[in-house]
Amino acid sequence: MVRRIVTGECDGRSVILSDGPVANTHDFASVPGFQTTLAWKADAVPALPHDGSDPVAVVTSVVPDPHGSCLIIVRFPPDSVMTAPDFDGAAAGAEQLRFLPGLAESFDPDGSGMHRTQTLDYDIILDGELWLEVDEGEPRHLKAGDIVIQNGTRHAWRNRGDRPATMAAVLIGATR
Repeated sequence: MVRRIVTGECDGRSVILSDGPVANTHDFASVPGFQTTLAWKADAVPALPHDGSDPVAVVTSVVPDPHGSCLIIVRFPPDSVMTAPDFDGAAAGAEQLRFLPGLAESFDPDGSGMHRTQTLDYDIILDGELWLEVDEGEPRHLKAGDIVIQNGTRHAWRNRGDRPATMAAVLIGATR
């Protein structure tokens, strides 16, 4: 789903260190059409120039430490996938724990999809339509090009449409 180009320096000159697909991409078997790509993760104070290592090759938590950041691309299937009679919520939860450590633990245990992270998020709808649900008020209908500034609040993403929707999210670790 994502081609990532990483720049760096060699002998003081800018170079392309890598160009290709991101290895940290997961298609969820238990949620057909759900895909996540953790494209990048940075410490609170990234060291420059970049040393060429892949910061998402091994990840213990998708949620960054305070002042750190990460970029994740998420493709959401229509909600009808999760309401199908053969949907296995336990299997979906197990895949979330495996592919999205740190984030999976932030979800309410009732399967509602509601969650809260210790992050400031810049969410950009790239394709399709999503609905943002919060505790109070009507869900907000979002289309490609819309941006949500998520300030560590409890929320859920819904895809009430009939085709997948794709969102890019930059998470910046925060303190409460």
